[in-house]
Amino acid sequence: MAGDSNAEQTSGGGGSSSTNECEKMIQRSLRDPTVKFLKEQLEKSGCGIGSNFIKGYTCKKAIAGGFSPTAGVGVCCNHLKEQEQVTQLVIHQLIYAYDFCRAANLDLNNCAHYACIEIRAGRLRGDCHYKRELARGFLKLRGHEQECLRRRVLQFLAANPNCSEIGAKDAMEAVWDICYNDTKPFDRAP
Repeated sequence: MAGDSNAEQTSGGGGSSSTNECEKMIQRSLRDPTVKFLKEQLEKSGCGIGSNFIKGYTCKKAIAGGFSPTAGVGVCCNHLKEQEQVTQLVIHQLIYAYDFCRAANLDLNNCAHYACIEIRAGRLRGDCHYKRELARGFLKLRGHEQECLRRRVLQFLAANPNCSEIGAKDAMEAVWDICYNDTKPFDRAP
């Protein structure tokens, strides 16, 4: 993300008021208990993150942000306007960082690897909590979480040029049980 030609870094002085507000939201997200916990767990795992690990960008693509093992977390300031959006993105990307820290040879070009980190990140940040689903217009209250996660993981995989539609679904199903039930570094899914 950060080294991507689709993003231009905006952090560090002289930005617009929306950029400055985004940087403030990034800083406020660092005070969130889940963000603090994930940062502590990264540190305990030998993958501490510095003060420049999470940065604001102006992104050319219509994405919320991303993660790069070499550059850290990028927040697309021009696409996120609310504190909750920024905090949830940071949590999602820190789960990626944790997975990269603990796994050898994690390859996002491999559909199964990518499906696994999306399953974990979506579940562990509560992406499919019924209140979020209701806000998206999905009214199913029973058994919605796994259905939602499957739908959202397939959306993420569809954006990966290395995953065909059939390959994406097969990859997700192949890793579903192990990745869905893997709640590390949490004791259980929050």
